[in-house]
Amino acid sequence: MRKKNIKASCEINVAAHEVWAKWTTAEGLQSFFGKGNDIKLSIGGTYEIYYLMNNEVGYRGSEGSKILSYLPGKMISFSWTAPPQFREIRKEENKTWVVLIIDEIAANKTQITLHHMGWPKDRTWDKVYRFYEHAWGFVLHELKKSLAIS
Repeated sequence: MRKKNIKASCEINVAAHEVWAKWTTAEGLQSFFGKGNDIKLSIGGTYEIYYLMNNEVGYRGSEGSKILSYLPGKMISFSWTAPPQFREIRKEENKTWVVLIIDEIAANKTQITLHHMGWPKDRTWDKVYRFYEHAWGFVLHELKKSLAIS
């Protein structure tokens, strides 16, 4: 049986360091993903993105997410949870993880590949999987828009 893996990717006509700054700084993330965040670029550092600011604390976004690993300018991985609308699933201890690979393939041309993995076999997570199958493509689209790329 094949393990679940969501893969989303795009090419952007900017240098890799610009993409890296978008994903690893509070200002960068807020320019395309979420309305607020708490990012501490270190192993075990917070990687929380808030997009539902009117919700109570704990249900505003990716609370509890942590940086798992990173290779400066090239890769970052972080734990991830069910979105706030899936309250019962969100209460579980299970976390998935995201690996973002940033590869400058030419001068001012960068390939971004996002893998979302670690899906529990529990079928209750299927709806969360389907949610993120669409959501990550939207996030990459918003990234491109924030870099003024058509």
